Parts: sequence; C-alpha cells; structure tokens
Amino acid sequence: MEGSYNYYIVALSVLIAIFASFSALNIAAKISHSKGKTRFFWLLSGAFVMGTGVWSMHFVGMLAFHLHAGVKYDALLTIVSMSASIISSFIAFYITMPKSINWLKIAIGGFIMGSGIVAMHYIGMEAMIMNARLTYDPTLWGLSAIIALVASYAALLLFLRFRNQSSSSMLKWLSSIIMGFAICGMHYTGMKAARFYFEDGMTMNHTSSGSVDFFLLYGVTITIFIILMVSWGAMLFDRHVLAKMAYEDSITGLPNRNAMNRFFDTHMGSDSPIGVLFLDLDRFKAINDTLGHNIGDLLVHEVGARLRQFIHGDQQAYRIGGDEFLFIVERCDLERAEQLANQILQSIKKVYRIEGNELYITGSIGISIGSIDESDHLFLLKTADTAMYKAKGLGKNQYCVYTDEMGVQEIRKMELEKDLQRALEHNEFFIVYQPKWNVKTNQLFGFEALLRWQHPRLGVVSPSEFIPIAEETGLIIPMTRWTLEQACHQCRVWNARGIDQPVSVNLSVRLFQPDILLEWIQNVLEEAGLDPHYLELEITESMVFYDVNDIIHQLENIRKLGVRVSMDDFGTGYSSIGLLDRMPIDALKLDRLFTNDLDTPGKRAIIHAIILMAERLHLDVIAEGVENEEHIEFLTQLGCYVMQGYFYGKPMNGEEMITWIEGHNETGSHQAAATSIDE
Repeated sequence: MEGSYNYYIVALSVLIAIFASFSALNIAAKISHSKGKTRFFWLLSGAFVMGTGVWSMHFVGMLAFHLHAGVKYDALLTIVSMSASIISSFIAFYITMPKSINWLKIAIGGFIMGSGIVAMHYIGMEAMIMNARLTYDPTLWGLSAIIALVASYAALLLFLRFRNQSSSSMLKWLSSIIMGFAICGMHYTGMKAARFYFEDGMTMNHTSSGSVDFFLLYGVTITIFIILMVSWGAMLFDRHVLAKMAYEDSITGLPNRNAMNRFFDTHMGSDSPIGVLFLDLDRFKAINDTLGHNIGDLLVHEVGARLRQFIHGDQQAYRIGGDEFLFIVERCDLERAEQLANQILQSIKKVYRIEGNELYITGSIGISIGSIDESDHLFLLKTADTAMYKAKGLGKNQYCVYTDEMGVQEIRKMELEKDLQRALEHNEFFIVYQPKWNVKTNQLFGFEALLRWQHPRLGVVSPSEFIPIAEETGLIIPMTRWTLEQACHQCRVWNARGIDQPVSVNLSVRLFQPDILLEWIQNVLEEAGLDPHYLELEITESMVFYDVNDIIHQLENIRKLGVRVSMDDFGTGYSSIGLLDRMPIDALKLDRLFTNDLDTPGKRAIIHAIILMAERLHLDVIAEGVENEEHIEFLTQLGCYVMQGYFYGKPMNGEEMITWIEGHNETGSHQAAATSIDE
C-alpha cells in the first residue's frame, strides 16, 4: 500500500525551514560587525537558530508521515542529531566569519555544514525505535546528500551576502524561501530513500497512522519556542542593549560620535541648512590633572546634564570626545545658532559643586552653518572645529562663527606645520637679540634671544604663528635645543669682545617632561665654553598647571649650576602668586599688557603691589614693552628699574647688537638710544 503525508504538517515544516533561514540570515548581519564577546554571542545565536531550525523542520517532517507499526524515538540519539546540526553550523559560520575569505574556506565551511545536516537527518532516522529494519535506496540517499551540500553552500553564500545588511528586505525573504525549500527537499528526498522491513519480511511503504509520539511532538514544540525566543531576544538585545552601548556615551548619557555619524548618514542629500556648534571646555585638562580623572568624569557628567536642557525636536547634543561636545541644529540660521551658543555658554560657566570642590569652567564654541547636500559633513565638522579654536585664541568663554578668512588661515597653518620640520633641517631659523636696560645704574642688563623663521616663500613668519604649532607637534624641543646652542655660542663671542652680559632663552613646558633638561644645559654650556651665570632661562606661568613639584626640582638643580631663571609674561591670567615663594626663580618679567595701560590708576596699583612682593622675595622685576619716556617715568616711580622694549633697542642680530653696545658704552642715555633706533 502506498504511504501518504499529512500535507498540513508538511506545509508547517516548510514554514519552519523558511523562518529559521530568515532568522539565521538576520543574525548573520550582526556577526561581522561585532567584536569580542559580542561577536561570539551573535555567532552562537546564528548557529543555534540555523541548526535547531533544520532539526525542527526534520522532525516536524517525521510527524507528517506514519507507519502501521508503533514508533518511538531514542532521546539520546535525537539530542545527538540536534547537536550535529548546531555544531556543524557553528563551525561553518566561524570559518567564513572573517571579512576577507577565499573560496577554499567557503568550500570547507559548506562541506562541514552539509555533512552536519546529513548526519542530523540520518542519526534522527536511527533514533526511531520500532519492530523493523531500516535500509536506504543508495541512489536517493546520494541525491539527498547532494541536496544537503547544495543547500549548505547556498546558506553560506547568502550568509556572506547579507552580513553587511542589518535590515530586512524582500530579497532576504526570497533568499529564505529558497533556503527553506532546499532544506525541505533534502529531508523529503532522504525520507523517500528509506525502506522499512518488518519481522514478517514484508516491506512497508509510508502509510497513514493515527499514533503520535508525544516526546517528539513536545521536543519539536519546545525547540521552535526556543528559536523564537532566541530570535526575538537577539533583536531586543540588538535594539536596546547593543544600540545603547554603540550610540550612547557612558558618562553623560548623551548620544556619542557613532550617533552623530548616523545622523549625517541618515540626512545625506538634504539641502536643509544645518547648524553645527562645536563646544570644547576651557581649562578642563588642568582640572583633570590636578583633581583626578574621577572628578573630571563627574564634571563632564554635570556639563552633559546642563546641555540636556537645550535638546528638543530638531536640536540634538552629542559628546564626541573627552571634553568635546557637538550640537546639530536642523533648519538653522545664524541668529538661531548664535542665540543657542550664548545660552550654552551662560549655562556652562555657572559654579559646579562636586565632592566638596567648587569648580568654575567655561567653554569655547565654533559655529558652522551649511547643508549636507552642498558639502561633506566632515567639512562642517572641520570648519566648526576651526572656529572653536579661533574662539579659544580670542580669549575663550565665547563663540566664533566660521568665515572663509578662517579657512585661509587654517590652510596657512597646515602649510606652516608641513614646512616646520624642513625649516629646522634647512637652517631657515635665525636668532635676534633684544637688550634689557637698567635705568637706575644706566647700564646694560643682558639680552633676550628671540627665535625667528625666514620662510623661503612666505617671508618672515611671526613666532606667534609657528611657536604654537611647534608646541603641538613636539618640534619645540629640537628648536629650543638649537636656540640654546646658538645663544650660548653668541654670548661666548660677546664675552671674548669684553661684553660680559647674560643671555636669556625662553623654555617651553614640553622640555621639562622628558627630564633631560639639566643634562641638555650642561652639555650646551660645555660645548660653548660658557660660564653658567651668563645663561638665563625664561619660563611661563602656565607651568603651574603641570607637575609643579617635578618642575621645581628640575629648576633647583639647574640653578645649582649657576644658571638664572626668570618667570616670563607674569600676570597674564594664571594664578601662580601662591607658588612664588616655592618657585626657584631670580626675576619676574611683567607682560607688556601692564605697560600699555600705565595711565590707568588700577593698573599702576597692581604693578606697585607686584614690585613690593618681588622685593620681599628678593626678585628682580623686568618690564616688557617699554616704548616711550612716559613708560619709563611711570615705571621708575613705581620702583621698577629694569626695562626691555623698542625704546632701548629693537631685536637685532649678533653683529648689530655689538654695534649697538659700542654706541652705548659711553653715554647710555635715553636720547642716544632713541636716536640710534631712529637712524
């Protein structure tokens, strides 16, 4: 008698195969985009869904036909058959997981998966417990194995095809249907190959029976339920957990750089004006270094909380770096961007109370407005970044709108940065010297060595342009070494001609970090044959924001050599007064900012207080920027007698300085100095 199938159950088996295929393809898209433990999670999930899906389809298919005899299933062999399917899928997915694979790996992976499916099917057949002997038609058995291999290769190729697509599509559903029918084709071809010989020797074809193996039914039901749970759980994990990890900043809870990139990708091609506000916190590094990273993180968290009040509708904030934030404003014009920038700055500068610390911080904002359609979003970010640095350069705690002029300046900066290394190699730097004059003794008080750059195309480049670039790139270290060597050799030449005056050289804080400054100075002095008391090093107040104890220790060792140390640009915004009694220095240099406002009573009172403080600490005071007799008169009345500026002498090269000195050896009068400059 011919056997028959329950076609409703057959249809169910096909649907299971299609659903399992779709779920596996969906998970495949996550594997190659993940890393570490997350990648292993997706790999295991994909192999489990694929393996159990094929297994479930097989045993649902087994329920679709019955024998006249009673049939049970061996639990151990049934579990082994499922394991074979899952393990082979895992190995195949693992082999083909790398982004760059060759056809050999695909061939091996497909063979392993196909072999696993064949093993799963025929181990599952062996799990049948009945009063019959089971054999197979060799031709149909071979055909079922071929179909299993073809289905496996199709599965892997589709896996590779869809692993770069995270969303579902009609093409993915069509591919799942093809895979489902291929897997079902293998199963029913294998079933057709089966021959059952009962004890009376009679061959039994597949015939209908009403008996149901509840173990198999429950096992398949539970497995399908687990497949659904794994698939839905994976989607929920992806949407809520991984998405949060990938697109949300862990400290502030704001969207991160990935979320920002996703916004630009989503709005690519839009011609609506976009406003980009690039916010960078001022002096954040000082707080982070002095109070610790824990306080720094808490401060960033508080800043993020304040920025949340400005998030609404078409206005979103992102944290894109350590102390860097970004606002993207859709349908934005200049007036709206400037209004938002002002509100942000006002909010940020309010006091922060964090673990007993009362902190004040400000921000600098760069604004760029454009459309993503007209320009690459990276251009908007770059121009906003440029404007932000311009705001910092203008004094911080303000915003700046990007202009084409800034773009020209940025290009010039990039060109200078590129040429700076070559300048050192090609001897494009030169040194000029500016005299210091003691009006009380009417004598020369020394020289300051000033570095200059003769660019072959741009001419003389201002130190205010190339020194910050050298600081950023680290070239300031070899440049300062060269300046020290040249200044010491020049001073030795002056000594030989009877000019016994010290020369001062500016030092960057970068030179204290390698802890080799003392050795440098010893070597330079030795090579030049110069006594240490002829060298003076000028440091800046900004050094108090670094490792002060280490800097003090290094300066103490340097002074033990006999080298003088002075603090340059004193009073320009850094609070170092509390450290003056600890700092091993010999002199304070008043910034020209004070000299320019000497007619202001308040400024004169500050200078007088600084001079009195310096006298108590036995420090010399040198005023910079002295340009007329009125400056000299005011400073002398306040008790400052050592001065430096164009009134006494402009920066000159070594030979010009000798001529200038010879002209001042006799008189040293103010008028003679002014006449010399006029000439």
